[in-house]
Amino acid sequence: MLTSPYQSPQHAETTRRQSLTRFVVLAWLCSAAIIAYIQRNSMGVAESTIREEWKSQGLNVDKPAMGWAMNSFLITYAVFQIPTGLVAYYLGSRKGLPIFTAVGSAVSSCLGLAGGLFGIYGVRLGMGTFQSGLFPCAATTITKWFPRMRVGLPNGLLSASMSIGGAIGTTLAGLLVPRIGWQATFAIFGLPGLVWAVGFWHWFRDRPEDHSAVSEEELETIREGRPPDPNENALVKKSEPIPWGTILSSASMWWVGAQQFFRAAGYMFFATWFATFLQETRNVSVQGSGLLNSLPLLGVVAGASIGGVLSDWILRASGSRWMARQGLSLVCLTGCAVLILASLAVKNTTLAVLVITAGSFCASLAAPCAYAITIDLGGRHVTAVFSFMNMCGNVGGFAFPILVPYLVKWTGSWSLVLYVFAGIYAAAAICWVCFDSRRAIVPDVEPAPTT
Repeated sequence: MLTSPYQSPQHAETTRRQSLTRFVVLAWLCSAAIIAYIQRNSMGVAESTIREEWKSQGLNVDKPAMGWAMNSFLITYAVFQIPTGLVAYYLGSRKGLPIFTAVGSAVSSCLGLAGGLFGIYGVRLGMGTFQSGLFPCAATTITKWFPRMRVGLPNGLLSASMSIGGAIGTTLAGLLVPRIGWQATFAIFGLPGLVWAVGFWHWFRDRPEDHSAVSEEELETIREGRPPDPNENALVKKSEPIPWGTILSSASMWWVGAQQFFRAAGYMFFATWFATFLQETRNVSVQGSGLLNSLPLLGVVAGASIGGVLSDWILRASGSRWMARQGLSLVCLTGCAVLILASLAVKNTTLAVLVITAGSFCASLAAPCAYAITIDLGGRHVTAVFSFMNMCGNVGGFAFPILVPYLVKWTGSWSLVLYVFAGIYAAAAICWVCFDSRRAIVPDVEPAPTT
């Protein structure tokens, strides 16, 4: 954008800032994801301390019972994806996101008040309920604030923020719990979400047209490639029913949900059992397994960040949504499955983990494609489409960690787990082949023109 020589330096600087407002919105969304994952993933570090403290008080809780209590988060997180998505659809992100973040953070802070296993269940179920609204709101916001041909980048950075938040949460919990106790640690983890909610509500607007910091030039960029929406008027939109019959009868919707189911199941192996796998199959120490376990998660951060940019670049260069979303996901997920199988033949532990890390990197290149495809095919009903997809993902994320110990028990080794792990990513790749990304899930919403 050219700046007139007659503009004051202050005006020129204001215009430059206005052209980047959508990226400030993205920063808000990414910080919300980081806060949520700090609260969500940090309990794994503290659970042994909690059990020991309760044991000294005469309350014995074993590892499986604590595992079920921690994993209960995913029950409500999956069940409430669609209900909270409806709330986001009708309230809008400006109201919905602060409510979900503030209440979820307040519930998270109450973890320190849990006096037993049922208290943990209550807090984790409550966190899952309110955090379930975060990403449907984020998907809706990205749809409104970014041009149709450039939604891969924000979705990639949003996906990367999840693993960044998880890494920060586990690190901070490891530092704080021994020093100030687990009760104070979780109380502190809830505070940033409350501050975030107030700041976001004050600054954000649901439509870029209503934000004073958005210039006309940026509005033109945001509207690039976007068909006119006959229901853009807020009053009309709120009275429009969501066509659930059409959405749920779409084969594409179910294939998109299936790939999310398998991808989330695969990711959860890194977040749950991978360290134990290294300890029992490679004789790695607890400390060493923690360090090696971080490598695949770092691969997830890098892959998700790069995948969004790569997908958008392919879309602009080729004009083909199939190549940019489906083709890229097919190649990357297949590559992940192959690399996991290849790691079985590698005897050096560090090298084997690096091969698996390359696999996690490949798989994560496809993550922004999954988020972006809901925007490509969902149109103004992206909230409902995304909520259904994410619900399927959380069912997979809940199921596979429970299946793993049974597979080990039945076979007496981890070999079958690794083969199933690779098969999960291969199944996700197949799902991407089975639908037509050129056709919208809701027929009255015309996707951006691509081949």
